[in-house]
Amino acid sequence: MSHFSTLPAATEYAPFYHTYVRLIPGDPLAALRAQPQELRCLLAGLTEKQALLRYAPGKWSIKESLVHMLDTERIFAYRALRIARADTTPLPSFDQDDYVPASGADARPLADILREYDTVRAASLSLLESFTAEMVARQGTASGQPVSVRAMAYILAGHEAHHLHILQERYLPQLAG
Repeated sequence: MSHFSTLPAATEYAPFYHTYVRLIPGDPLAALRAQPQELRCLLAGLTEKQALLRYAPGKWSIKESLVHMLDTERIFAYRALRIARADTTPLPSFDQDDYVPASGADARPLADILREYDTVRAASLSLLESFTAEMVARQGTASGQPVSVRAMAYILAGHEAHHLHILQERYLPQLAG
């Protein structure tokens, strides 16, 4: 049984993150293991041109959404690492709206982004699986709010679940038409 199998208490994360935590009713590591297959199924057969689709003006392309997921996963894993190692330094926030345009995602081949996705996910799982129960229970501060390592795992998995849902509900229907 995973050290992460107990849902975090509401005091273990900022209220904003409840949107993500609620999407993961079970072990977040199991969700993180399953999500790559779900992503591959959603994107099966997607062309480079289709991967540039924006479901509405001003919204990110599919490629930009994927790179946003990668950037966010790296940041959340880093936060979990720092807190798990008993680092009490408050961790800064990041502005996704600054990161996405600076990522150059649309100029990259989709296959390259998906290879990076596999690498980042493997690293995140390896890190999270290495944590002891004591590390998982540790709390720190990120973006000016309290957060536990346990909550970070749920937030990480829930963030991706959120974006997979957006891909399925907002992007893919436009490609089918």
